[in-house]
Amino acid sequence: MAAGKELNPTEYIGHHLTHDARPFLGDGGFWTVHLDSVAVAIVLGFAGIGLIWWVVRGATAGVPAKRQAFIELLFGFVDDQAKGIFRHGDRNKFVAPAALTVFVWVVLMNSMDFLPVDWVALVTYLFAPEGFRIVPTADINTTFALSLSVWLMMIYFSIAAKGFGGWIHELFCAPFGPNPLLWPANILFNLVEYVSKPLSHSLRLFGNIYAGEILFLLLWMWAGTGLAGTIFGSLLGLGWAIFHILIVLLQAYIFMMLTIVYISMAHEHH
Repeated sequence: MAAGKELNPTEYIGHHLTHDARPFLGDGGFWTVHLDSVAVAIVLGFAGIGLIWWVVRGATAGVPAKRQAFIELLFGFVDDQAKGIFRHGDRNKFVAPAALTVFVWVVLMNSMDFLPVDWVALVTYLFAPEGFRIVPTADINTTFALSLSVWLMMIYFSIAAKGFGGWIHELFCAPFGPNPLLWPANILFNLVEYVSKPLSHSLRLFGNIYAGEILFLLLWMWAGTGLAGTIFGSLLGLGWAIFHILIVLLQAYIFMMLTIVYISMAHEHH
């Protein structure tokens, strides 16, 4: 809660859902940057890279330590998923590393939901008194940026595998056939597919993490209403946190799997 100020439920939730928004160009508007989402995502990205680098740097050929065994299990898990889906060349050149990056990064960003927002606010209020959201994936801008990055990679690999002419030919001639009378139907079908992929990819992750954030806020707010509220709010908060672990991991897994699927589909010829 901001600087010890007493807020009603609407103000409390509204404050914790307010971004540290800074204008990037002019007066902002469309070009407003959510500095909190960007900063936390970058820090977590470097944290994930640093953790894996630290473990790999100390890896041994003998019996692995616990942290090395965990990283090896993580690598093996992601590689198995990529191997089962991507069959268009060496997956280790790009697809498996990209899937590992996506999975670890999204897990870390989702996991920020477990931090008590009022404790975080004690620190963030010092430099962002109007609001600072610590969960990047509860921001639609973050999930859209991730999904659009995957979407651009999908288009890149589609052109790389088929050539620019082959990609355009596929847009106009698949799936209904090359007859010019069918071109409008083909292009419309493909446009719907190209638009729906980043939408579903981003909104699924955003919706689940945002809903989890709202539930945590409601429970923490209840926990501050008195002794009974503290007891029941804390117990329910603990229960929801345990269940939310599954959501955090599942949503990261789904986002990773869709990334592999979309890149694999880009290599397929129709």
